[in-house]
Amino acid sequence: MPTAEQAIRCVILCQSLTNTFTPIFVVRLDERTGNVFLLGGDNIEIEIYRNGLWRFL
Repeated sequence: MPTAEQAIRCVILCQSLTNTFTPIFVVRLDERTGNVFLLGGDNIEIEIYRNGLWRFL
């Protein structure tokens, strides 16, 4: 299960992407690291850490 911080950040990022009409293809929890992976649009890859911080890959 993702942390509360990850869940909130994921919703915020997904809303930001869809506001610009960017499709979201994959939202997945990496069970090895506990990070959430988000794939959208033309090669937009985002990793959300357990503390809610995120970065583009």
